Amino acid sequence: MKNKPSTFNTTTSKMETLHDTPIKCHEIFRASPDQQRPIRVVLTNGVAGVGKTFSVQRFSLDWAEGSENQDVSLLVLLSFRELNLIKDEQISLLRLLHVFHPTLQKVTAEQLAVCKVLFIFDGLDESRLSLDFNNRKVVSDVTQEASVNELLTNLIQGNLLPSALVWITSRPAAANLIPPTCVDRLTEVRGFTDAQKDEYFRRRSRDEELSRRIISHIKASRSLHIMCQIPVFCWITATVLEHMLTTEQRGELPKTLTDLYSHFLLVQTNRKKHKYHEGHETSPRQQMEADREVLLKLGRLAFEHLEEGNIMFYQEDLEQCGLDVTEASGVYTEIFKKESVIFQKSVYCFVHLSVQEFLAAVYMVHCYSNRESQVMNKFLKQTLDNFLFVAMEKSLDSKSGHLDLFVRFLHGLCLESNQRVLGDLLGQTETSPETIQRAINNLKKMNRDDISPDRSINIFHCLMELNDHSVHQEIQKFLKSGTRSEKRLSEIQCSALAYMLQMSEEVLDELDLKKYNTSIHGRRTLIPAVRNFVASALKSNPSHLTELDLSHNDLQDRGVQQLCGGLQSPHCRLETLRLKDCSLSETSCGYLVSALKSNPSHLRELDLSRNNLQDPGVQQLCRVLQSPDCRLETLRSLSNICVPHRLSRCELSETHCEVVASALKSNPSHLTELDLSHNDLQDRGVQQLCGGLQSPHCRLETLRLKDCSLSETSCGYLVSALKSNPSHLRELDLSRNNLQDPGVQQLCRVLQSPDCRLETLRLESCRLSETSCGYLVSALKSNPSHLRKLDLSDNNLQDPGVQQLCGGLQSPDCRLETLRSDPMFRLCAEMKQQHVGIHINDSSLSLFGWDCFEPASCWLQLFGVSTF
Repeated sequence: MKNKPSTFNTTTSKMETLHDTPIKCHEIFRASPDQQRPIRVVLTNGVAGVGKTFSVQRFSLDWAEGSENQDVSLLVLLSFRELNLIKDEQISLLRLLHVFHPTLQKVTAEQLAVCKVLFIFDGLDESRLSLDFNNRKVVSDVTQEASVNELLTNLIQGNLLPSALVWITSRPAAANLIPPTCVDRLTEVRGFTDAQKDEYFRRRSRDEELSRRIISHIKASRSLHIMCQIPVFCWITATVLEHMLTTEQRGELPKTLTDLYSHFLLVQTNRKKHKYHEGHETSPRQQMEADREVLLKLGRLAFEHLEEGNIMFYQEDLEQCGLDVTEASGVYTEIFKKESVIFQKSVYCFVHLSVQEFLAAVYMVHCYSNRESQVMNKFLKQTLDNFLFVAMEKSLDSKSGHLDLFVRFLHGLCLESNQRVLGDLLGQTETSPETIQRAINNLKKMNRDDISPDRSINIFHCLMELNDHSVHQEIQKFLKSGTRSEKRLSEIQCSALAYMLQMSEEVLDELDLKKYNTSIHGRRTLIPAVRNFVASALKSNPSHLTELDLSHNDLQDRGVQQLCGGLQSPHCRLETLRLKDCSLSETSCGYLVSALKSNPSHLRELDLSRNNLQDPGVQQLCRVLQSPDCRLETLRSLSNICVPHRLSRCELSETHCEVVASALKSNPSHLTELDLSHNDLQDRGVQQLCGGLQSPHCRLETLRLKDCSLSETSCGYLVSALKSNPSHLRELDLSRNNLQDPGVQQLCRVLQSPDCRLETLRLESCRLSETSCGYLVSALKSNPSHLRKLDLSDNNLQDPGVQQLCGGLQSPDCRLETLRSDPMFRLCAEMKQQHVGIHINDSSLSLFGWDCFEPASCWLQLFGVSTF
């Protein structure tokens, strides 16, 4: 493996390799030419067995041999499985180094402060620490004692040894434990390319013909070929195929994951017999029973800890399952291994997560077949097809998807062909063709509103494990036909279509979901394909995409992560991105922040309305607005704690208005539109915002504060901001706030100011009376009056108020083009009676809240009102 280069890709989708730029392992901290800031914290993720730890070890070896990264004075490698052992202790960073690396005993605090240190924390997914990045405790001294959690968070955030480099590796499910704002570079170890897969199998065997047959078989099975992206899976596949092709064993080569892993377990059992029991006086029957007992105990360990998400085990965990440590890790060394750590304690794990998932499935099927475990009590009276259905339901309830592969194995193990391979290990199950067909029908009918698009694809995988290829064949036929809109696709067919579109090696020029005749839920299952297609389109060279609207889709954070990989591409020219109501959390803000910091970033408008971004998400977005590389002009985020430009319905509180104000004060500030509607800002929040509005760097032109729990006090703060010179604000929306007449009185005073350039004022449902009409008339008569649009809908203006407004409209200084008010019939009647002329310019009036799409002049003429 010495000659195998470790490479990383800065995007996340499996199928986007065409436009990705690999990063060499030793260049992980080297900034690209277009980056203006140094790389201090790197987060590298990748699936189990893909080579993260090997990459770390390769980096460390190159450094130790003096061939790379010699500017680093000290490299400290720590695994989270080791840190777990002191998770409850108070310890200083200096003491931690001395304990875990005794060779550093002579290193002093002063030396640490001046030398360049690199900390590598391997295996975040194995951590049992509760990393809390919102903890207010600041640790800045290497001799200061704190919890391991506090030491790590302060080191990552830069409070402790701010010049130190930090490299963290993790599986994808745990990667979001590190806030994206703390990460300068996010990379992914993708494992082998197609060429590297072939190279692996050729190098493994000197028999060219054998290598050729193995490579040919893997390419013929698409699912196996895709999984061989993972180096560990290549090893498992090669182990099985070499054994089957070089022994007298006959039969069809495995094509499904379950078939492959069943043969892998058989191979390991046979090797164990030859290695440890030659010459022992043990009958074949006795030996088979002994092997069966150990494997089932390993299966129990695998199953019980898989439910909890544990992948590392200690001696007490093994003993609870009746496992002898020597027998488990000393005999089945290629299934289960022991790793020594500090304090003379040992930690154990399966050679790969998929092996744990497979043995867990073996154990569960055995328990069901033999009715012998308390784990299976709730399943004992169920038929096999119902048993599989309940297991699938449970896996779909898992938010992280950690049971997906397990349930695929569960379905595959119910086939008689796989049971024959494993012999007596499973016991006798109900494998009649009718039972299997009922299980297949259950999968095809499975339809739940709460299943995410990514998770629904696993239903299709389970069908393949049951050797049912009907859905796959139907979609192949569908894709070849030219009449896509005529055939209605079921949900499971859409899942299959999404999978096939993602796995296709063809570059799509167009992906129009409207062409697919299916239900709403069916269309949702196509989202993974959409994400993959869009990310690829953003990276294409040249990329012509400038506007992208993915609103009202269940993209979730993973989808945004993929999109941001495209946004950071040097070929991306996207200017408008709308992600309204896409089930996003604060995690998405981190990905977007990284994209917005990229140089150059072309994004000008971002809509994050109706997503649950939460406070941390808002803070991240606001901070990036201050970056000189960010060119964002419009940001929307509704009711969910969101921030700039369009932040309505984001549960934004007054606390975060200060952060928004800072963004408005930044130099240069590109923000021109800010929507904070439907957030509980209150007057205090507006006061903080106005501090930013008065900044000479502020270029804000549109401010929407609809339904923000404001009173007349807010009007006073806004008046001061509007009087600032110059004031760039052109549109102000204060609808659905308790402003009342005194608030409007204050606003009207500033409308008459020569520094005020306000053109649109919205005061819908602000509890106004006819008194406000008098204030507004004076403003409309001022010279010059810049106001063009005025919305007074849903207020108790009464007839006297209408009469005053009509008088104001007659003023030669009045430039009002659009007026919305509920008593519009009365207004029009007054205008007819007084022969009022109004400057219209093809604008619209509103009659009782209904927008009129014809030019306003047409409506006025219906009432005999002259227009010009």
